[in-house]
Formats: sequence, structure tokens, C-alpha cells
Amino acid sequence: MEIFKWAGAQKSYCHSFDVYYVLVDKLGAAGEFKVIDRLLGQMKDEGIVFRESLFLLIMKYYGRAGLPGQATRLLLDMRGLYSCEPTFRSYNVVLDILVAGNCPKVAPNVFYDMLSKGVSPTVYTFGVVMKALCMVNEVDSACSLLRDMTKHGCVPNSVVYQTLIHSLYKSERVNEALKLLDEMFLMGCAPDVQTFNDVIHGLCKLNRIQEAAKLVDRMLLRGFSPDNITYGVLMHGLCRMRQVNEARALLNKVPVPNVVLFNTLINGYVTCGRFEDAMAVMNDFMLNTICVPDVFTFNILVRGLCKKGCLASARELVNEMTTRGCEPNVVTYTILIDGFCKEGQLEEAGEALNEMSTKGLSLNTVGYNCLICALCKNEKVHEALVMIGEMSRKGCKPDIFTFNSVIFGLCKVGKMEEAMRVHHDMLLEGVIANSVTYNTLIHAFLRRGGIQEALKLVDEMLFRGCPLDVITYNGLMKALCKAGAIEKGLGLFEEMMSKGLNINNVSCNILINGLCRVGKVHNALEFLRSVIHRGLTPDIVTYNTLINGLCKMGRLGEALNLFDRIQIEGIRADAITYNTLIRCYCREGMFDDAYLFLREGVDNGFVPNDVTWYLLVTNFVRESAMESQTFTSALF
Repeated sequence: MEIFKWAGAQKSYCHSFDVYYVLVDKLGAAGEFKVIDRLLGQMKDEGIVFRESLFLLIMKYYGRAGLPGQATRLLLDMRGLYSCEPTFRSYNVVLDILVAGNCPKVAPNVFYDMLSKGVSPTVYTFGVVMKALCMVNEVDSACSLLRDMTKHGCVPNSVVYQTLIHSLYKSERVNEALKLLDEMFLMGCAPDVQTFNDVIHGLCKLNRIQEAAKLVDRMLLRGFSPDNITYGVLMHGLCRMRQVNEARALLNKVPVPNVVLFNTLINGYVTCGRFEDAMAVMNDFMLNTICVPDVFTFNILVRGLCKKGCLASARELVNEMTTRGCEPNVVTYTILIDGFCKEGQLEEAGEALNEMSTKGLSLNTVGYNCLICALCKNEKVHEALVMIGEMSRKGCKPDIFTFNSVIFGLCKVGKMEEAMRVHHDMLLEGVIANSVTYNTLIHAFLRRGGIQEALKLVDEMLFRGCPLDVITYNGLMKALCKAGAIEKGLGLFEEMMSKGLNINNVSCNILINGLCRVGKVHNALEFLRSVIHRGLTPDIVTYNTLINGLCKMGRLGEALNLFDRIQIEGIRADAITYNTLIRCYCREGMFDDAYLFLREGVDNGFVPNDVTWYLLVTNFVRESAMESQTFTSALF
């Protein structure tokens, strides 16, 4: 700069455009944009005619510096401030910078400014603007631009089509992506493998596996070579549809399969419960292709064995890993610990934890949650609380699952004060309570008759923006019905309906049971009609409750009519249904009818249980005793 200033001060010398260009290049590389702005002003004062090449240079440096706003400002200043008409080159550079600088929303505005100034866009311009629109999920606008290209004398190229197909795939608009792929071929544009992969992946996500397989065949016919991603996506789709034999056949066609493809097939076999086939793939097929199983391979198998309850085999496989040169990782041990915990084998889980520690591996939040959940289910809540303290000391932050497990454990052993204290601590830690948290506490209070405490939690739940779900409502309705407040329970049911919650039979059965308990069987039947009208299908529990209510009121005929209705609707009567009606027959002294009813039930597939025989035997014995007493009285 000193030499530049000195030279400029000499008489009969003026800086040329080229001198300024070289200096701006040096300053741009150094990020001296304020100095560049002063030089542009100096050039203007000296009457130097600006050329677009200088602005292109500055814009590129703005782009490298991550200053898309400055590049856009310079583009807008070119015509008005510096009397230099920007061509498509300037617009293309700025559009590129906006997309690369994560400012895609501005790109369409720059594009429309270009059109309004009469600057003709190029294919490249359209490609960049379409990419920007796709980045902000305006795929329809991007597709509209494709149709506008010909108006501006532009023919779409492969990049344009690939951009749109990729965005349509991400938006799950696979049919449109397929149409564009066909259009590509008609326009003489060659898609790349990634474009095929996008469409294949989209089809597989929608379980259109056969179409995806045909597209792979089409690739091969047109001379394209599917890569391992192509095969992997299709194999994953086949395995998800449990078509593992087809996935195996596809793997046989892959020229050089990698470990990811083998893992996909192994996972497919494990998901279908075909462990022998999964092990065969690892031990035979993989070795024949000189492909070494990795930690993901073993983790898939260990998880499958644990889910099946084969914990001894899972433990052996983990031991085998080291001998085969593959060290178990945190995920491996977490899977194993989770398996032991779910089977209640806490001692074995502890041994796996110790082994993990000796290898320098630290348990993560997921692993701790497995142990804490198991301890709480086994009522070892104190140990679970100690483990939470250990988590914090080791820099492992407890999450919502951790706290929910402990709250559940404390509620299970009746320590409600401690459960509420943990709930309070959780909120102080910044962990947001969810419906599981509140439902656990609410139901625990309701089981102990603490309706007021439960209602306070409901208020807190709503205050914190956690909506009541069906489980919350069911718990409250059950408690209200138990307390005899049926009308309030019915009010909550209507509130559920107005909120559009997915009401299930449990909700209806709670209220029907509540109405029947207080002798309002007629109201219960009316309520049943209303919920059927609303589209709910009653189950056997619903009918058993009503039949029991009618029988208790001595309305055996109506109960039998309801029993006949069950048969017509195709609902299978269970032991409770038969035992309720047999008890009612016997109470009415209709022992022959009870016997005939039982016989019909057995003919229809009913298997009497201990209660059935107890009812019949005790009532027949009672009848025999009464007859004997009557006979004796007559004699004397």
C-alpha cells in the first residue's frame, strides 16, 4: 500500500485499472475489505471505468470470507454506484455465495432482480436457484422454474434434474421423482448413481420394494453400475419387509460386498428370528469374501440373542469377540446389561459393568438407565438413587428416563414424599417432565385415595404445557367412579371427546363399571349406545360388566339378551361371562337352566374353570341340603 500511495503521488502518473485489480486481489486475500471499499471510492473519484471482472474478484473473496450479505450489496451497487452493468456472471457468483453461505431465502430475490433488469439467466443460474428453493422446502417453486427454463432459451441439464429428484425424494414425493427420472432420459441427460439411489431409497421407504428392484435392473440395462449404497438400500428394504431370502440372493450378486451389506443381511435374519442363518453369514459367507466382521456385526447378534432371552449365548458371543480381534464397545456392554436387567439378572449385569470398567469403558446414560430401571422394578430404589449420584460424579447427566424410573420405583414402594422430591429436583436440573412422569405420580396418589394431590399435579401438568392424555383421564375417571362421583367422570369423558383424544375401550369400561356399581345399569346401557354411535367397538370386558350389573339387579332375561348379542357380533364369551350367568341362574334357583347353559357353552368351545365347577357344586349341594331338610320336616 505504501508503494501504491507513493506512486500515486508522482506527477504525470495515474493508477490504471490493472494496478487497482492487482492490489484488490492482494487485499481480498488478506480480508482487508474496508480498504477495498476505500479503493473503489478512489477509483470512482479518479474516473476509472469499472469492469465486471473487478467486482467478480471482490465477490469471490466475500464468499470465501463467509460474507454473503456483502456480496449481495456489492451486486446491487454495481449499476447505481459504480456504473457497471452486471451480467449473468455476477448474478451467478452471488447466487452461488448465497447458497454456500446458507442464505438460500435471499437467492430467489436476487434471481428475480436479474430478470427484472433484463439479464438472461443461464442453465447454471436456474440450477443454483432451484437448489436454494429446495433448501427451504419450496420444491414446487423449484419444479415450476424447470418449466420456465425453455422460455429463457435454457435446456435443463443433469445437475438440474438431480437437484430436483433429490429434493422430491427427501419430501417423500417419489412418484414425481420417478417422472423426472424418465424425463431425464428423454432429454438425453444421464443421471448419476446417486440420483438412482435417491429414487430407490424413496421407493423402499414406502415399502415399494418390487419397483425399487426393477429400477436397479433398469440401471444395469442402461449400463450404470449400482454401488454398495444402491444394494444396501434395497437390501434394507427387503429385510424390513422380512424378505430375507431375496436379500440374500441380492447380496450374492454384489461384486465386492462390504461389511455394511453383510450387517444388513445379518440384522434381517436376526429380526426374523433366524439366528442360525445369521451366524452362518458371519462365520462362513463373510470369511469366504475376506470381509471381517466388525463391532456392529457382533452388536446386532448380541442384541438379537438378548431379545430372545438367550443371555448365556449372548455372553459367550461377547467373550468370543476379543478372540476374533474385535473389542466390545460401550454399545455392546449396554446391550448385554440391558438384557440381563430385563430378565432380572442384576448380579450378571453388575459383572458385565465391572468387566466394562476394567477395559476402560464408561457407561453412558442409556446404560445407567437400564440398571436404574431394573433396580426400581425390583424395589431396590435406594441403590438406584446411589447410582444417580454416581452418574453425576462421572459427568453423565441423568435424563427424563432416569428420573421417571426412580419416580416409578419410589411410587411402587409407597414413598410419595421422596418421589415428589425427585420430581422437584428433576425440574431444577432443567429436565422437562413428560406425561409419563405426571401419570406415574397421579396414579400413585389416586391408588392411595389422594385425589386432591392428584388434581394439583394435573394443574401443574397443564401449567407446564404437558397435555393430559388418555392414561391421565382414565386414572382420574376411575378414581372419581370409585368415590361415587360418576357425573364428574362422565364430564371428563366428554372433555376427552372434545379434545379429539383417541379414546379406547378402557375409558368406556371404567364408566360403565362405575354406573353398574351404583345400580345405574340403564344409564350404562344408554352410555354404551352413545359410544357405539361415536364409532367405538365394545369388547368382552364391556359386555361382562353390563351382564354382571344386570344379573345383580335380577334382570337375568336382559342379561341373556346381551349374551345373545355378543354371539351375533362375533365377540367370544369368556369364563367371566359364563360364570356370571351361571351364578345368576343358581341364585334364582334355576339349576337345570344353569346346567343346560353350561352344556351349550362347552359345545361352543367354552372350557369351564375352577370357579365354574365351584359355583355348580356349591349350589347343587345347597339345593340338595334344602330338599333333604324339606323331606325331613315332612316326615316329622
